[in-house]
Order: sequence, then C-alpha cells, then structure tokens
Amino acid sequence: MTDCKRLKGFSREKAEEYLRYFEHFYRENLFKVVVRCHFKHLKVKRFGYMRKLFILLLLLFSLPLFAANKAIVLTVKGTLTPATQDYLDRGFRYARAEHAEIIILQLNTPGGLETVMRAINELILTSTIPVVVYVAPAGARAASAGTFLLYAAHVAAMAPGTNVGAASPVSLTEKKGKIATAAHNKATNDAVAYLRSLATLRNRNANWAESAVRQAASIANNEALQQHVIEINANDLTDLLKQLNNRTINIQNSQQTLHTTDLTLDTFKPDWHFQFLSIITDPNIAYILLLLGIYGLFFEFMNPGFIVPGVIGGIALLLALFAFNLLPVNYAGLSLLLMGIVFIVSEIFITSYGVLGIGGVIAFVLGSIILFDVNSSGYYIAWQIILTMSLISVGFFLLILYLTINSFRQSVVTGQEGLLNKEGEVLEYKNNNDILIRTVGEIWHAHSSMPLHTGQRVKIVKIIGLTVSVEPVE
Repeated sequence: MTDCKRLKGFSREKAEEYLRYFEHFYRENLFKVVVRCHFKHLKVKRFGYMRKLFILLLLLFSLPLFAANKAIVLTVKGTLTPATQDYLDRGFRYARAEHAEIIILQLNTPGGLETVMRAINELILTSTIPVVVYVAPAGARAASAGTFLLYAAHVAAMAPGTNVGAASPVSLTEKKGKIATAAHNKATNDAVAYLRSLATLRNRNANWAESAVRQAASIANNEALQQHVIEINANDLTDLLKQLNNRTINIQNSQQTLHTTDLTLDTFKPDWHFQFLSIITDPNIAYILLLLGIYGLFFEFMNPGFIVPGVIGGIALLLALFAFNLLPVNYAGLSLLLMGIVFIVSEIFITSYGVLGIGGVIAFVLGSIILFDVNSSGYYIAWQIILTMSLISVGFFLLILYLTINSFRQSVVTGQEGLLNKEGEVLEYKNNNDILIRTVGEIWHAHSSMPLHTGQRVKIVKIIGLTVSVEPVE
C-alpha cells in the first residue's frame, strides 16, 4: 500500500468526495481503489500505469485546491488615488483566486482622496480573507486617510520608526465665513463618526481616533501599541508572520485562528495598468492634458487640414476627460478655466482694448487654483505648473495679437490691390492710352502720362477698373 503526499487544505470530506468520484468511473475492472483516509492523508492500493496517469491529471487539475498557502503582499506607497484603488481591487481578487491565508497591505501614505479611502476600506471590511495593514518600512507613515485604513484592518501593525495619525479633513482652498465653518464641522464630525465606528468594530482606541481627527494627533509605533491603536510592532514581514501565528481574529462575524509560520510571501506588483492610471490621474498631468487638448483643437480649427494639432489635441482631451471622470473635479474651477481660455481667444477677434485678455488670464489662474478642491493635503495642482501654463497662455495670446496686428500692416498681395507698385514690361505701345504690359504673369491694358516703348520696364501706380496706370521705372 503506497502513501500519497500530504496535501495542505485537502480535508477529509473533500478526499472522500474525490474517491467516490474515482470509484464511480473506474469500477468496471479498469482498476480497483481501496482507500483509507486519515486526516489529510490518502492511501491507495494496486497502482498501475493508467491509474498513476489518472491521479497525476487529477492533481494537475486540482492545483488551486492543493496550492501551498500564501500571504499576498500588496504595497501602497504615496497618495491614495483612483489608481491605488484599482490596484488593490485587483490584488484582492488575485488573493481570492490563490486561496491566500492572509493579505498584507504594506502602507506608506501621506493621505489621499476620501472616496478612494472609503472604497479601499470597503474591500477590507467585506474581505473573507484576513487583512493585515502593516505600516512599513522604517520612516513610513499612515497619515490622514492612511489612519482610516489602519483602523479598518483585521490586524494593525507598524514597523519601528513609523507613525500614524493627523487625520483631520483638509481643504485645499482657504475658505472663511459661517458657510465654510459649517462645512468644516460637517466634514470633521463625519470623519470622527466613521473612525470611531471602525475602532469599535476592531476593538481599538476610539478616543485617540477622535483626537487624530479633531486635533490632528499623531503618534509613533511604540506609543500606538501602548495605546491599543495597533496590535503588533514588527521589524519586517518575517517577524510579522511570526507574531501573527495562532492569533485569533473576528472575520465576517466568526472567530478564525491564523496559522502563518509556513506561509509563502507572494508580492502582487503594480503593472502597466496601475502606472498608466497613476500618471493620468495626477492632477498636474490631467491639467496639462486638458490645456493641450483645448489648444490643439483650437489650432486645428484655425488651420484645417494641418492634422497634427487635431490628433494630439483630441487624444489629450479624451485622456483629460477620462482622468476628470475619476477625479473629484470642482466644476466651478473648471468653468472658470474654460471661460478664461475663451476670453483670451476672443480678444483676437473682438476689439476690447485688452479687457477680455486680462479678464481671461485672471479667470484662467483662479480656475486652475480651485480645479481640484478636495479634502487632501497631497492632491492639488502645483503652483509652478499653474504659473507656467498661465504664462504660456498669456504668451499665446500676445503672439496671436502681434501676428494679427502685423498682418494689417503688410501690403496686400492678392487681388487687384496686390498689383500696386508691381513692375512690368511693355509688350505693345501704340499711344499713351493704348498700351499692353505684362506683370506677375498677366497681360493688362494700361495708359501712361509719358511716352513709352516696347520692352521698357514700368511700374503700376494706379488701378482703374480693368486698366492700370503706369510710369517708367527709373
């Protein structure tokens, strides 16, 4: 009697189910299976070539059930953006497909979008796989929205030299008055209630959670452990797994004991999709794409058939609109920005003595400043980008204005008016009122106040209907 290799996760009930399946299909004397099933052990008698091949195929098709247990590591570094949300969503799905024992979310963030934070917390709270949020490496932080992620985790852990807190809602634009105060209080109270609810759910320090929102309190890892903000201080991932072993947690209203000593770490790395979303959802990039798209289409409409500006502008504008669909755009700021561009362009066609141009620049700058008015200290358009694009827009306006004025100063080069001061040659001379001349490839009737001769060079000084008045070239 030969023993099969012990397989992790292969329960007694599952073994009996598979063996009944074998006996059903192979009881017609192909081979006889005799089974003794101990806990996570299989013993099979009378193996032949076909029987071994069948078992091999069975194991290959059953790999997801027998795969070695894993701890899936998801790494979040930087501001929480829609790209972060997409990456974690795919990471959680990957963990489920791999039948992972736990998910370790290694965190280092200054904060991010509230909508993204709540979406990530929803992934954590509804996960059937235990989620450990681990603030690491040394020097990392879970600030602002990161504090909410730490509190939502089934197990919260931090590395030495890290900190957590400063979770107060932040507005990017300075607002004053009763309305602004009421809006701030509303956001603060909402954040406090949400964080306290997470603290109650995970049995963590709710009072400190409230101070992190109201007073922007922040603490280091050792103090966080003492105040029951976290459960574990771990030097690295290996130490984290060691401390997680045999820990009992509550997941989906049931108690589960973690067995992590033999887990294999599997890092789910960000791919090109994450990198692409990270780039275009950066407020600075989305802002530049919007302006590039608008100016590209403007040049194409001004010069139909040039193609290049239209192609670049169309692609840039579509990418900008896609990014704006993912970002919480302040539509008042977007309206001011577009109005400013319209005013600047209108100055070219409407004589306003600079009023439209100056007003357009002011609207453009103000719209750029408040374009992304979100509660995140790390999510805004850099003032250097705003200044640069404003100067480019002003320069564009001045260039177009200069070219327009300069075009009025140039002499006419088309039509009859374009013939003035052009030189020609006398082809036939009968008298002063019956002369034929050739100029710019055309033959004209002409008259002159002075006698001329064939072949003489003349200059057109006046046009009367279809006759030109000429004089000799000195």
